[in-house]
Amino acid sequence: MAAADQEPHVSAVRPRSYQNESYLFGFLGTVGDLQNDGAFQDLVLEVEGRRFPCHRLVLSAASPYFRAMFTSDMAESRQKTVVLQCLDAGMFEEILSYIYSGTLHVSLDKVQPLYQAADLLQLDYVRDTCSSYMAMNVEHFTCVDLYKFVFSMDIVQKQCQQWIVRHFTEVASSEEFYSLSVNQLTEIISEDELDVKEETTVWEAVVRWVQHSREDRLHHLPSILPYIRFNVLTPDDKAAILEHPLVREDPGSSEVIRNVVQKENPNLKPRLGMTTEMAILYNADSRLELFFMNPREGKYISCSYKSENLPRVTDVTVTSDNDIYILTHEGGSDGQLSLLKYNHAGNVWEDAEMKCIATTQARTVGASGHHQ
Repeated sequence: MAAADQEPHVSAVRPRSYQNESYLFGFLGTVGDLQNDGAFQDLVLEVEGRRFPCHRLVLSAASPYFRAMFTSDMAESRQKTVVLQCLDAGMFEEILSYIYSGTLHVSLDKVQPLYQAADLLQLDYVRDTCSSYMAMNVEHFTCVDLYKFVFSMDIVQKQCQQWIVRHFTEVASSEEFYSLSVNQLTEIISEDELDVKEETTVWEAVVRWVQHSREDRLHHLPSILPYIRFNVLTPDDKAAILEHPLVREDPGSSEVIRNVVQKENPNLKPRLGMTTEMAILYNADSRLELFFMNPREGKYISCSYKSENLPRVTDVTVTSDNDIYILTHEGGSDGQLSLLKYNHAGNVWEDAEMKCIATTQARTVGASGHHQ
């Protein structure tokens, strides 16, 4: 065998990278020790008169805000002392502790100003952690104040909004409710999930909100009124609103109401609090009777219909939008099937405006969409 053939094939061994995790944690710990010892500090940050000696390199590595400040032609890049505006000294101390230790301390009384400081200094981890903390503890805050604070923060704003709509009657009677902006108010009252038994509760809350600062808010009324669901109000309630002093004082409001009432938008659903969860059963031996069960209360309601209003029921289904459909025979058991939809407002069954379905096709549809 030739000598060359006896040499090891070095090129066949792949290079590898190794990461020393203890070095990573140890390095941060060493940086924290240098800060505690006051070693190699080359900068003083002043916040509300308090002085915080620190290191440009560490701040630049932790925060895009400081990196831009110290690597640009800004005057701060050459100064030994930099004054920071719009920051709370106590919150900045918490931020600085996080930068040098990697540990963040969050509490109910600190989370909002801590979030604001992190947002200014572009510390994503601190900001996101504060958002999650607020979202998990919505019930411990004054929810309206928190809702205003986090109006642009999706995760927390959604949690607050859900809490407010579930407790709307309580919230609408609080002092904090009157401090909502018009955009925040309309965002809330536009919700299908609003837990109110009557739409007049929403109207009365709007009236109180306007009257709290009448001169500044009366002109907002025409933009708020389209979010009132006039289609679920009684004729007497509509008439009372039209005669309300706030509406009569502002011709624009009166015109808006008249337009909304005349259009009667059928797509606006009753609020969550106006509906009751029901299960529908039907008596296969009776062509004129349906049973409704309230699962929460364990009660049954029997509804009988005239033969001309409810032909023989073949199948029943309820959609996620609370629309109720039944398949019925036309002309006896051998006839075609028609689809009827329940009109909640009129308490009548109406043609679903679909062509008659052949019996064999309808049975297939009924089997796949059956939600008794």
